[in-house]
Amino acid sequence: MILKYLFKTVLLLMCFAFVVNAQSKIGWFNSQAIMEKYPEAQDAQHQLDNIVADWQAELAKMQNEWKKKFEEYDKKKLILTDQLRADSEKELRELDQKISEFRNKKFGQNGELFQKQNDLMKPVQNKIYKILEDVAKDEEFDYIFDKSGEILLMYSNPALDMTQKVLEKLTNFSESK
Repeated sequence: MILKYLFKTVLLLMCFAFVVNAQSKIGWFNSQAIMEKYPEAQDAQHQLDNIVADWQAELAKMQNEWKKKFEEYDKKKLILTDQLRADSEKELRELDQKISEFRNKKFGQNGELFQKQNDLMKPVQNKIYKILEDVAKDEEFDYIFDKSGEILLMYSNPALDMTQKVLEKLTNFSESK
């Protein structure tokens, strides 16, 4: 973790050193502050929060149902026949599986929450990025960073892209060997 942080810091410092030496114009913004103050983003977040609250209520209801059935089973398990005990245990396992599936479907890695966030927030983020790009071009910035979390390069002047030159040099280097 420390090595990863140190590597990122050194890489960022090297990038800044290069940019400063080239007398490029650098700017930054805080996307989180924009998302907190921009009404469209607040509306999207509010919609998302309402959806999540509904799902959490449904999940809590399912968990309470499981808990109630487990408590009933636990009180009676000593007097139940083997068949009734097995049936109750099977029902508890099925409810537990249903809860797990619901949680994964709604909140899992590729669950509905991820899709809803994408559906609601992506248009807002695209609009913010488009405005950022317009501001960068109008103000003649070469680089703009987002400092809200990990430092992210959000805009770079396409005229400063060295990708093709590096590829050409690599091709020439490979051919000369």
